[in-house]
Amino acid sequence: MIGHILATLLPVFLIAGCGAAYGRYRTPDIRSLNTLNMELFVPLLVFAVLADRQAPLADYAWLATAAAAVVLGSGIVLWPVAKWLKLDIKTFLPPMMFNNAGNMGVPLLVLAFGAEALPAAVVVFIVEMLLHFSVGLYMLNPRTSLWRMLRMPIVLASLAGLTINISGLPLPGWLLESMHMLGGVCIPLMLFALGVRLLDIDFSDWRTGMLGALLCPLSGLVIALPLMWLLPLNELQMAVLLVFAALPPAVLNYLVAEQYKLAPQKVASLVLIGNLGSLVVMPLTLAAAFTWLYTPL
Repeated sequence: MIGHILATLLPVFLIAGCGAAYGRYRTPDIRSLNTLNMELFVPLLVFAVLADRQAPLADYAWLATAAAAVVLGSGIVLWPVAKWLKLDIKTFLPPMMFNNAGNMGVPLLVLAFGAEALPAAVVVFIVEMLLHFSVGLYMLNPRTSLWRMLRMPIVLASLAGLTINISGLPLPGWLLESMHMLGGVCIPLMLFALGVRLLDIDFSDWRTGMLGALLCPLSGLVIALPLMWLLPLNELQMAVLLVFAALPPAVLNYLVAEQYKLAPQKVASLVLIGNLGSLVVMPLTLAAAFTWLYTPL
């Protein structure tokens, strides 16, 4: 089992480390790289996975429900904690709710549980993204337009993929394969970009960052663990939900805070120290998943 955990985590941290090393000496335009990823490669992967009729989406309805409950439930659980500690709700809660299902989650789940986990990984990623750009933006600014979310490429790709899958319309194999190949670029690119972002860690607010590194996975697991046994999830879906619940804060939280001018440096500490904390949290989570839930053949 230790070998399996290492085989899962070492590629994740090695690719992120390459991003950090390259960013240290070359200072790439990571914002443009992320824009390309989020507007082209990720939507293509999402569409290809959802449109593929070999992945019956009805089988993932309960997993999507559970993922939404983890995201929203984390905020509900931690809201009184944030009030008690007198933390800024708009700064602290979103990073605790919206985790790194993209940069870390999708690659980690595929490496851990094999290609058969890709549809489940994409489903929980879509749920997290849709909630982030609806509930999350509303938390920061109640005047945020819903139309803004609907124009996002990943949302359009999700709707198009769902339509194709539900309608049963067959797509040419060469088209799906091309989209899978282009979409596959996003997985290592997410990790590379995460590594570059790690260079921006600000330790000036390390206490809040350490608190977030503990509470983000803990709050997710508090919600996920009972759902794993209450909902009709198969073993692979339970394992995916467990890992999803323990993921650190999404890097996107920092970009959104920067856009809305809501203490971006504090959010950066929460996000990036939380991702460093995953060096401890993820091996323990994977060990639990491999031991009690699902071990790929």
